[in-house]
Amino acid sequence: MAPPQTATPLAILSRFLSSPSPPPLPELLRVHALAVTSGLSPRPDLAAKLVSAYSTAGRPGLAALAFSATPRPDAFLWNSLIRAHHCASDFAAALAAHRRMFASGARPSRFTAPLAASAAAELGALGVGTSVHAYCVRCGLLDGDGGSVAVASSLVYMYARCGVVGDAVKVFEEMPERDVVAWTAVVSGCVRNGECAEGLRYLVEMVRLADDGGTKPNSRTMESGLEACGVLGELNSGRCLHGYVVKIGVGDSPLVTSALFSMYSKCHSTEDARILFPELLEKDVVSWTSLVGAYCRRGLIREAIESFQEMEESGMQPDEVLVSCLLAGLGNNGNVHGGKEFHAVITKRNFEDSVLTGNALISMYGKFELVDIACRVFRSLHQQDAESWNLMIVGYCKAGCDVKCLELYRELQFGDKDEFLCYASSLVSAISSCSRLEELRLGRSAHCYAIKHLLDDNLSVANVLIGMYGRSGKFDHACKISALAKLKGDVVTWNALICSYAHLGHSNFALSLYDQMLTGGLKPNLATLITAMSACANLAALERGEQIHSYVKEMGWESDVSISTALVDMYAKCGQLGIARKIFDSMLQRDVVAWNVMISGYGMHGEPKQALELFDEMERGSVKPNSVTFLAILSACCHSGFVEEGRKLFSRMGRYSLEPNLKHYACMVDILGKSGHLQEAEDMILAMPVEPDGGVWGTLLSACKVHADFEMGLRIAKKAFASDPENDGYYILMSNSYGSVKKWDEIEKLREMMKNHGVEKGVGWSAVDNCG
Repeated sequence: MAPPQTATPLAILSRFLSSPSPPPLPELLRVHALAVTSGLSPRPDLAAKLVSAYSTAGRPGLAALAFSATPRPDAFLWNSLIRAHHCASDFAAALAAHRRMFASGARPSRFTAPLAASAAAELGALGVGTSVHAYCVRCGLLDGDGGSVAVASSLVYMYARCGVVGDAVKVFEEMPERDVVAWTAVVSGCVRNGECAEGLRYLVEMVRLADDGGTKPNSRTMESGLEACGVLGELNSGRCLHGYVVKIGVGDSPLVTSALFSMYSKCHSTEDARILFPELLEKDVVSWTSLVGAYCRRGLIREAIESFQEMEESGMQPDEVLVSCLLAGLGNNGNVHGGKEFHAVITKRNFEDSVLTGNALISMYGKFELVDIACRVFRSLHQQDAESWNLMIVGYCKAGCDVKCLELYRELQFGDKDEFLCYASSLVSAISSCSRLEELRLGRSAHCYAIKHLLDDNLSVANVLIGMYGRSGKFDHACKISALAKLKGDVVTWNALICSYAHLGHSNFALSLYDQMLTGGLKPNLATLITAMSACANLAALERGEQIHSYVKEMGWESDVSISTALVDMYAKCGQLGIARKIFDSMLQRDVVAWNVMISGYGMHGEPKQALELFDEMERGSVKPNSVTFLAILSACCHSGFVEEGRKLFSRMGRYSLEPNLKHYACMVDILGKSGHLQEAEDMILAMPVEPDGGVWGTLLSACKVHADFEMGLRIAKKAFASDPENDGYYILMSNSYGSVKKWDEIEKLREMMKNHGVEKGVGWSAVDNCG
């Protein structure tokens, strides 16, 4: 029997060339070796086949070696090499091969351009991408049928990926024919570059054309469209797309399912997100965070915590982003108990050492106004960043801890924190604290810092500076800043200046500014109107107040509690108690301020019975009276001599755990003194748990004068002088008392006392001087 014939190298290589699929790597290496030893490796068709096979096997280095055997590679071989590098995600090597191809004189084809454009897109090499576009136009690669659609689609993708979405859209609009790649490129490109509405418009157009026989979107197209709906908060559009993906059969795609879940989460459709969550094939930390975040945004803290626990039970470990998300939800919800419990949990898991988690804790406790705990977290952080400092400064300011706010601000400014700059929010907090503390020097220092670091151009900073200078009476400074800030047309800027004038009692100027604001075409907001009505109330300017009331009706803001309360106050102070009560009764909600304003209105106009009836109605309701309420009702009793009622009300404060302050005691002393109960008034002052001031003694001294109790008057006067020796009113009262009993020597002694304390003679001394 004849021995079997051995296949020749040419036959083996021919079979390799005709094979539709590449052989395994060991066989491929043998074929390559055979091609080299037989001298056939320089053949372009064989080299191209080897390059393609090595690329499929994930060996780009061997692909380059096979390519180098051909001295004069053609375009097909160059394309094979570029594709090999591209498949290996070595985009820089792909572009390098592309450059060498051009240098060799080989003509690029419709297979070359998409590879080069895609590589340029991945590297963000816009210059290379535009050069690819240029030779595509020059070589006519964008004309005709065949691969021109693929070339144009790759250019759309390249421009969009490089951030030049306008050019991407231009190329897309010039395409005579579009495939799903082109549509997906323009939709995803718009969405990726923040043009979500435009991306959604293109997707709607694609769907419309698909119904007429055009190209249908695929899962990646729908993923981008759903992402656009999530960013825009277009829940209805998202639901429509959900129905469409089910209709075209891509609803089960993991990409689409994940995109639907993300869209429903961002659109706050928590129930839909919860239903889709089990359908996610891979539930990673990001998807769990999305679910927890969706619950937190809706205020469903219990569900958020349950999801957190479920995630841990599934074996998935939370990261600091998820923990921070849950802390933010607890803070926004005001869940103090839950926040403290979760703090204990993350402390056990050692999450507290993270700066991100630490900042989230500081923010949460700041929202709870538990700034002492927030400070402990802040000081315990192993590393503090700028966010840590700024959160703590803002937290102190919001809690009214102005001294601590400024101390921390100064520590940040003058400590070893040169790498940290104040955020605008911290600067606003520091200046606000300076304003409340009337620390103008420190406020000016903060202003200098703002100018140095170009933060004075920030509207929030400018507005708080206007408020600080205005409240300090430095209206020239406030007006200069507002003149620059008003160029931006911010209503808050006007409010800051108007409020400053109103705060210092310059109500006419405040209303003049309000008029200027309207003349300038800027619409007032609620804060503007409340301040303007307060100015009208102080001036008893009923007609102006009625004009503002008409504007409130026109804008439909009457249901706002603060606006209604301001209207009640304005009409009450203008003497229109009937209108004030009508507005008060029509309020759907009444807070304690509204009740106080109406009770005070009755009191100031000598209507104590109505004030007492309203107070009784308040007690029967759900709103508890506060210390201001009792001051208002006691003042009403004082004006009308309701002694017994005043006594009962004063003792009733304890029922609400309210401690009387100096103003309450002064009011009771006035009630008792005017009714002749002088001894009871003195006993009350001596039994006060707080040190009485000159005002309290002065009130009783005036009552002694009215009731001609000269002996008690002398005793009280000594205490009044000791409390406030520079108050000329006490000297006038005593001089008149001495004059009534003709004790001229005592009047001379009073004059000496006045000289010793540097008190000038007041108008009340004229009658005494004439008697002398």
